[in-house]
Amino acid sequence: MKSGFVNIFGKPNAGKSTLLNALMKEKMAIVSHKVQTTRHRIKAILTEKEYQIIFSDTPGIIEPKYKLHEKMMQAVKGSLEDADVALLITDAREDQAESSAIFSALRLKAPAIVVLNKIDKVSDEALETLKAFYKDQRYCKEIVSISALKKKGIDELLQSILTYLPEGVPFFEGDDISDLPTKFFVSEIIREKIFTLYEEEIPYHATVLVQEFKEKSTLIKIVADVIVHRETQKGIILGEGGKMIKQLGTLARKDIEEFLGSKVFLELFVKVRPKWRDNDLQLKEYGY
Repeated sequence: MKSGFVNIFGKPNAGKSTLLNALMKEKMAIVSHKVQTTRHRIKAILTEKEYQIIFSDTPGIIEPKYKLHEKMMQAVKGSLEDADVALLITDAREDQAESSAIFSALRLKAPAIVVLNKIDKVSDEALETLKAFYKDQRYCKEIVSISALKKKGIDELLQSILTYLPEGVPFFEGDDISDLPTKFFVSEIIREKIFTLYEEEIPYHATVLVQEFKEKSTLIKIVADVIVHRETQKGIILGEGGKMIKQLGTLARKDIEEFLGSKVFLELFVKVRPKWRDNDLQLKEYGY
């Protein structure tokens, strides 16, 4: 039996969350084309007869500007400390020197697989140049080329991971696929739809707090607050005549129903909490 922690690191928008979902064959992490969508360390448990892998999606590595960013980078630090295998993911179109500098700065103790993602977006020649570059880097044990979105190269990556995974007993019993509560995933689905629907700074200034989660005989009742910085942002979330928040609720409810396998009644409220991203107490309340 092999068992261990396999943690995913990379710049914002390298495809970490898409990779986690592809490896798990489940939507565990929210995905957006906008950067810095992931704010938490999301653990996903893949259990088979021969192995148990606890994957971790981590926030993209950035220079912190707010306490929220500091908490995000603490999640990255925690993942560095318990990794048995590290996946260093990079967009094949990115500046290789920049990505490599970030990977080197991690000072990993665990064996690292460099994952070249979005290979369908570059030429074979460019891909070979990239492989040659990473092959020479001290942190690199192996290179695997994938397209996480198209699920290409995922099985090969899994086989590479198992090569480096230590032997051991499972960390988690049963068939749970995460150690996080259902309410967390519900709030993340709502937050994903904020990234989908709203432009500019709104998704970065917003978070979601599930206030009520009640299982009734025919459906699940969920009440959630959308937290923003300013009154003007509250107006944008609501939209004219409440049009936008209705759209947000409809989109989120569909995905929540699919995730929970149950009918859902979803009620959303918008609350203004000035400078919540720099307030330790509020960050703790919102799960950061």
